[in-house]
Amino acid sequence: MSHAHDSALYAQWVELLGWLEAEAAARGLGFEKVADFPDYIYRMERPYDLPTTVMSVSLTAAGQPLLVAAVSPRHVDLKGVSLRLMGGSKHWHLHAGDSTLLEGKRPFTRARLAALLDGAVRGVRQSA
Repeated sequence: MSHAHDSALYAQWVELLGWLEAEAAARGLGFEKVADFPDYIYRMERPYDLPTTVMSVSLTAAGQPLLVAAVSPRHVDLKGVSLRLMGGSKHWHLHAGDSTLLEGKRPFTRARLAALLDGAVRGVRQSA
């Protein structure tokens, strides 16, 4: 995979992080960093050139993880973003597009994320 494609993925990941934080706040969910990139943690005094240090985050409901989002570290050949709902088998694999993350060939939009989160929150409320 080319370095330019990697740059697009990480820039799109930063955009998704912003969406996740805003959508979590709108629903009263927690937004927590889970992990930094391994090469950031061990970089010592070298400058860090990705647009974020955050590799994974969790959206929480009542202190319990509801959704985990993560991006591949740089050393992985086939990079992407994963979204996983906790307590079930629902997950999404996103890849870098020209200007936005793609879910297969379909652009992954903030509206799509909002719909996924609405369904997840509805499911949590129904099971409570």
